Amino acid sequence: MSLHLQRDLDALKKEILQLGDMVESSINKAILALTERRPELLPQVFDEEINIDAKEVQIEESCLKVLALHQPVAVDLRFIVVVLKVNNDLERMGDFAVNVAKRTVSLIKQEPIPCPPGFSDIMPETIRTMVHNSLNALVHLDVDMARDVIEMDNAVDEVNRQMYVDLKALMQKDSTTVDRAVELLSCSRYLERIADLSTNIAEDVIFMAEGEVVRHKEIRI
Repeated sequence: MSLHLQRDLDALKKEILQLGDMVESSINKAILALTERRPELLPQVFDEEINIDAKEVQIEESCLKVLALHQPVAVDLRFIVVVLKVNNDLERMGDFAVNVAKRTVSLIKQEPIPCPPGFSDIMPETIRTMVHNSLNALVHLDVDMARDVIEMDNAVDEVNRQMYVDLKALMQKDSTTVDRAVELLSCSRYLERIADLSTNIAEDVIFMAEGEVVRHKEIRI
């Protein structure tokens, strides 16, 4: 590998980590605003979306430049392909964080309604860990950590499923809760999608490290 290619690949890694930090911050603020009813965090989530979108475009342009200049092969080519995919996944995570924040604007102005306990503790904490660890796995090419992230998605899926069960029953019992329940179900779905995208990143780490496509396959821990 040429020194110029190595320099450009190192720069790409730095850029994707910067984007990851921005997205992780936005997600954390959106979750805190929702679960702890902290409206002062919402403007920060909306402002950060602009920077996230700009960074995503910058990274895509950097990847295309490296491909054009160096025509990398093998593991270097896999790395750039993964960065392009992760770049897109992170930008979408930022979009979902904004969607949660938009729903929270309305929700925190109304009386809270009962939700499964996992929605306020298990789901947020698991998602934070998944986002953080998927990026760490990417940086360190840690396949074991990536597989752990994939396994954690099951807990988020279960909480999301229970939200639909419990809130459907609540809406049937008390029609005045319908609007709030629908908004909470939307938030649950957005958070579940963030977990899915973290899983995508973990799967891409396995691909980059081992050349194995594990998407749509059962991961054995």
